[in-house]
Amino acid sequence: MQILTNHKMCQRLCMAALATVCGSVLADEYPSKPVRMIVGFAPGGGTDATARPIAQKLTELLGEQVIVDNRPGAGGNIAADIVAKSNPDGYTVLMGTIAALAINPGLYSKLPFDPEKDLLPVTQAVDSTNVLSLHPSVTANSVKELIALAKAKSLSYGSSGVGGTGHLAGELFNVMASTKLVHIPYKGGGPAMIDLVGGQVQLVFATAASAIPQIKSGRIKGIAVTTLKRSALMLELPTIAESGLAGYDANNWYGVMVPAKTPRAIVMRLNKEIIKVLAMPDVKSILFSQGLDPAPTTPEAFGTYIKIERTKWAKVIKTAGIKAE
Repeated sequence: MQILTNHKMCQRLCMAALATVCGSVLADEYPSKPVRMIVGFAPGGGTDATARPIAQKLTELLGEQVIVDNRPGAGGNIAADIVAKSNPDGYTVLMGTIAALAINPGLYSKLPFDPEKDLLPVTQAVDSTNVLSLHPSVTANSVKELIALAKAKSLSYGSSGVGGTGHLAGELFNVMASTKLVHIPYKGGGPAMIDLVGGQVQLVFATAASAIPQIKSGRIKGIAVTTLKRSALMLELPTIAESGLAGYDANNWYGVMVPAKTPRAIVMRLNKEIIKVLAMPDVKSILFSQGLDPAPTTPEAFGTYIKIERTKWAKVIKTAGIKAE
């Protein structure tokens, strides 16, 4: 019996050693052909602006072309579905968004894929704060003053559309501050910003890229950022969390995912190379100019973060009664 037990133990050790060797060989041989990086939004947006410099540098590091493939539609669901149903061989990756990975599961009654079971995290790529931006006619100059004003009179906020990060940032604010800001959805962040500048809406939880030029010109005023940490883009602006709503966090993040069952060796190879890319000064500069802060993680840390975000936004969506358009 002891001999049999020892024999089984040796078998297991040999199999584990073989798996390690095979994994190393697989990582060394990968990739041997071009890699597609699927982006769920049109060129020019934050997701695309994150994917392109990363893809360019990955091409150099991997020795094979990494091609950005824009597949817009359904709030990123189309792109995520493509990747979820692709071969788990590392040749189709997703530049995922908070929308597709954390918001949409609570927003849509049914998705064509399971974001938790069908996709595997590689690394978070960037954080992208929103700026709580007000029209100059609004008398509040701090979060506490805005909360008091919003409880005394009706205020409206614009967003890029129902279920977008700007919309949910506003609803999270309503839930935590017990206010009733009125949501005005637009077909994109650009039109919402135009109406904020024109005074048709009183505030917007705007992307940093769209808000900063308007703040600098004096057309609008920024009073806080929506992330837990201050943004390197505007260190002078406090966070909403430190300004009266402890724990408030509406981070518009992006990250890389692959199909479930992608070999661990390939996941770790991609993780290692993407982290190298995000540390490059020229890449950091490009991302910084778009209001994006590099935020690389381990696959495990990113997976945990996605689950936390999914739970949080599902509660906000249910409380606010938000329905997908």
